[in-house]
Amino acid sequence: MEAVIAVFALLFVLLVALGAYATVKAVGAAKRSVDRGISQARRTVEDHTLRAKSLAQTGAAGELAQLRLKLRTSMRATQDALNAAAAEDESVKESIGLFERLSVHGHELDGELKRLESEPDRTALRERLPELRERTERITQSADALRWAIRDRAHRFAGDDLDTLSAQIDVEAGALRHWTTTDAAPASAQGTPEAQGAGQAAAPQPTGRPWPDAPAADAPAAGQTRPGTVQSGPEQGPVTRPAITAPAPRPTYPWQKKPRPESTT
Repeated sequence: MEAVIAVFALLFVLLVALGAYATVKAVGAAKRSVDRGISQARRTVEDHTLRAKSLAQTGAAGELAQLRLKLRTSMRATQDALNAAAAEDESVKESIGLFERLSVHGHELDGELKRLESEPDRTALRERLPELRERTERITQSADALRWAIRDRAHRFAGDDLDTLSAQIDVEAGALRHWTTTDAAPASAQGTPEAQGAGQAAAPQPTGRPWPDAPAADAPAAGQTRPGTVQSGPEQGPVTRPAITAPAPRPTYPWQKKPRPESTT
């Protein structure tokens, strides 16, 4: 009895632990989903704010907003392209490592541009703009080059697969139209000189002097009579007599049944 109680207690503890683990995993997944949604919403709001500043403000503040918007757009597009390609091509893992190193410089530049937006000294800000512009250009060019290389690679693979598929479809289409080749082969063979020569060679040719026809089996020669006939005289025709005697009627016995007449209905 104590063993049964211990087993039930152990099962209860296992169920409770399993339920707690599942709850923690579900809460963690929900939290990560919420965090992703908040981060996405924050990025969207910040991008719209930067776009509005780049259009509304002039001078150094407007140019800072343009640089940040350009940097963020290029880096995000490259990151999405890498994540999409990594699911299908394992060779992109090295490119992801390079992009992570580039992202360190991108985040550093974005943070610096964000801090300079609240810089009160506009003269010092204008002096630093060329250097900030050059760094932004270098990072975005590297990100764009990596992104376009991944897209070209995907398009190349898609083109090769399409070429192979087109060749296989052409072969299959030719196999499905095999009756055109089988119908055209005899027709073309009949029109060739070899086929015509073969047909002429197959035709029968007369061989030498023709032989006289053999006498008919049922036509007796002159002065001869068929077996079984009696010549009555020179003026009378031959009298035919039966060559075989007609069979005698078969005896009947009283125990035999009489044959039934065939029905006419």
